[in-house]
Amino acid sequence: MKEEEGPVAPHRAGDVTEHVGYRLKRAAAALRSAMDQVLREHGLTVPQYACLELLDERPGISGAELARRTFVTRQSSSVVLRGLQEADLVTRPATADHGRALPVHLTEEGLARLEAARAAVYAVERRMIQAIPPRRLDALLADLDRMAAALDG
Repeated sequence: MKEEEGPVAPHRAGDVTEHVGYRLKRAAAALRSAMDQVLREHGLTVPQYACLELLDERPGISGAELARRTFVTRQSSSVVLRGLQEADLVTRPATADHGRALPVHLTEEGLARLEAARAAVYAVERRMIQAIPPRRLDALLADLDRMAAALDG
């Protein structure tokens, strides 16, 4: 009787901590922790900061589009937006002028908070990417994009 073979690992790894997925998750967790720490000083969470960044780039974007671009569910996005509205960082009409989408906009206070927090977040990212040689950054970004595209369908 032939002994059954288990699944073949996608690449040579001594244990789970050497797998690409594990290392990506570890890097993402470290980034999230560092961002949580600096954003706390600005009274923001990572999802709130992500929403403010997107609203600065795309004023009037809908809540559904914010959810897609921040990688959260619509329900989670609604909770984040409600908190931002209560903090007077964004505005959103009670009813839509046309269609069903309710456009979201930064307030002056939202823009000021974003600009202050942005410097802290950029410092975190700068610290993270200084760990790799500058000549490899473009290749790393391209590789990350290709890996995401390979799983997106």
